[in-house]
Amino acid sequence: MELEVECYAGHRGEQEPRAFALGSRRVDIAEIVDRWISPLHRYFKVRAEDGDVYILRHDELSHVWTLTMYEAQRLGATPSRPAALNRELPT
Repeated sequence: MELEVECYAGHRGEQEPRAFALGSRRVDIAEIVDRWISPLHRYFKVRAEDGDVYILRHDELSHVWTLTMYEAQRLGATPSRPAALNRELPT
C-alpha cells in the first residue's frame, strides 16, 4: 500500500518519517522504534501517537513509501482496524 509520508531531514540529511496518511486519516509518529536498510530500501518500524505499530518502507530509487506491516496495540480498535490484526502486507 503506497503512502504519503511527511519527512524530516536530520543533521545527516537522511529522510525520517514524522507522519503519514492512511486513507483520509493522518497518523502522527511518536517514535522510530527501529530502522534498517537493504540494498534498495530503507525500513522504519514506528509507533504512532495512538500506540499502533507500523513498518514503513522507502524505495530510495523511486522515492515511494509503502506500508509493509501494521499491528494494533489498542483495545477496542474500530472494526476496520481490529486489535488482533498482525500481518504482513504484500509489497
